[in-house]
Amino acid sequence: MTANDRANIRPLDQGSARGGAPTLVQAGEVSSEGLSVRLGRWAQGEGTLATRLARGIQTLIASGELRPGDRLPAERALAAVSSVSRGTVVAAYADLAEQGLVERRQGSGTRIAGSTASSVPAQRPGRGEALFSALPNAIDLLRTVPQISELGVDLIRAHQPRLDVALLPETDPAGLPALRVFIADMYTAEGTPTTPEQILVTHGAQQAISLVVNALVGPGDIVLAEEITWPGVTDSVGLRGGTVHGIPMGESGLDVDAFEQALARLRPVLVAVNPHHQNPTGSRLPPAARHRVAELAAQYGVPVIEDRVLAGISFDGVVPPTLAAERADAPIIVVESVSKWVWAGLRIGWLRADPVLVRRLRGARQLADQSTSVPGQLLALDLIARAGDLRRANSRIHQERLRLLQALMAEHLPDWTPEPPRGGLSLWVRLPAGSAEALVRTAATHGVSIAGSAAFAVAASPDDHIRIPFTAPDDVLAEGIRRLGAAWREYRQTLGFAS
Repeated sequence: MTANDRANIRPLDQGSARGGAPTLVQAGEVSSEGLSVRLGRWAQGEGTLATRLARGIQTLIASGELRPGDRLPAERALAAVSSVSRGTVVAAYADLAEQGLVERRQGSGTRIAGSTASSVPAQRPGRGEALFSALPNAIDLLRTVPQISELGVDLIRAHQPRLDVALLPETDPAGLPALRVFIADMYTAEGTPTTPEQILVTHGAQQAISLVVNALVGPGDIVLAEEITWPGVTDSVGLRGGTVHGIPMGESGLDVDAFEQALARLRPVLVAVNPHHQNPTGSRLPPAARHRVAELAAQYGVPVIEDRVLAGISFDGVVPPTLAAERADAPIIVVESVSKWVWAGLRIGWLRADPVLVRRLRGARQLADQSTSVPGQLLALDLIARAGDLRRANSRIHQERLRLLQALMAEHLPDWTPEPPRGGLSLWVRLPAGSAEALVRTAATHGVSIAGSAAFAVAASPDDHIRIPFTAPDDVLAEGIRRLGAAWREYRQTLGFAS
């Protein structure tokens, strides 16, 4: 593939895009407001203010959000919006210049250094590993492993494999034909007309995401995702040598205006969104925004991975239709699994896509691991037949788990005021003050493992949130929050607050 074939050679002017949240880069000019928002709580941490500011800007350069030729804000403007002295910004820019990351020229300001056509992303995979790294003898509040409903247990125990549907096609990399028909019929009944040829069965949703990324992303390519997202997306793109560009989010999820601007400016090869009870924020994209995402996917011809693994865990009974249902000609790739609404141990997932892409991924799947476990697929036939009942049962269980978590936090973390999600398996909590990374370290000394913003942020972490799953058993969750409360009281004393 030649350089001209790549989709991300030069940022385009986004002047025709509608306004929205503070834009980071407009026609090559980095706005001070947009930069301040993307840097988040950069002043928290180790080192001088100038060192921390330089480190934050360096992260945005490494992630590809700031690109060669982009001009950084004037020193006075960035100092004013960041509430620091001009000298701090001058020192930070000087530090970046010494590292060769920016070029400073009299009369033309400070620009990101390097050649646009040859810039190589410095993003590294592996952030998701932190979510599986609870300390020994510590309470694990890192992972969202849902509880199994009584209905799920009953169906699993009563399962009798239908070997007649598996004997001949059991090694088909696309999945058992009977299961593909079942899944296609389920989507059709829910308002997304689907044929079995559009379905590829996988070992969980993460394998489906990885297969798509491996097929569509190459070195230097840009992928768009929410600025806070599941690290399985960013890690997969990083392994391919691509760069994930984070799109700002509001209370209801993806900022669609900023998304349109990024499509116009960055020309991504792929988009990955989690619009339904998003992990980790719990946000649910409104109907108008969902329709606009589908329209933009069709307009720009950019494939969109729609992660629906948490869509069915809804506390108010609202389960939005797929993005693919919004516009039939949009290149939407729907990814789902039974792991979150039945049993995490059953690694059965799938994707719904254009039949041409399914055939392409089928070949790649054959090289990877041949096919999905046949016993697992046979069990999935029984479970998908009761999908609606299982999702409702799972939703009731975890709504009660959320209420327990809220009661525990009111007792042990009374100065935290989280906004409860309308679905999903975790609570995304903004800290009243301080650094999430620092609280994570303090919590570890109290025997509880938690994940902060850095585990989910695409680029520079705002360092002001933590994720708390409400999936653990009652006694484990209660003790975990008690320890977290003790850690918070110790940490806030270091911030100058009374205990």
